[in-house]
Amino acid sequence: MAWMVVRVRGTVHVNREIVETLRYLHLTRPNHATVVPESPEYRGMLIRTQGYITWGEADPETVGLLLRERGVTTAGGRLADAAFGTELPAKDLTELATSVVEHGLPPVPGIRPLFRLKAPKGGWRSTKRPFGLGGALGYRGKAVNDLVRKMV
Repeated sequence: MAWMVVRVRGTVHVNREIVETLRYLHLTRPNHATVVPESPEYRGMLIRTQGYITWGEADPETVGLLLRERGVTTAGGRLADAAFGTELPAKDLTELATSVVEHGLPPVPGIRPLFRLKAPKGGWRSTKRPFGLGGALGYRGKAVNDLVRKMV
């Protein structure tokens, strides 16, 4: 399985180690998202930066939507216009989404490991409080998929 990670806050007056950790996660700006594999190393990164991000379990349908709408190749072109022809076939998209959900985005060659998203429709909840207390930060389980759908 993999985690969907979305950056919520900026990094003005933030510890340098947290900024570096966000860079390792490929989350350089607010409203950027990525999919990382579920491993102890990434879990430690997520716990360290939980005051600036939100994350949860990735859903194959949401990952497929992200790849189709916001996927970019490493050359900078749209994923739908890449080497797959003029349009990415649905079969390849499902296989790619399943692969990303199983292994995360960083090991997939040819795809940029981040998605540039819009701010969520309806706005962010409190960007200074954890999800369990009515905010937008930290672990949110499967609810991260609903958030990402609002941001596409």
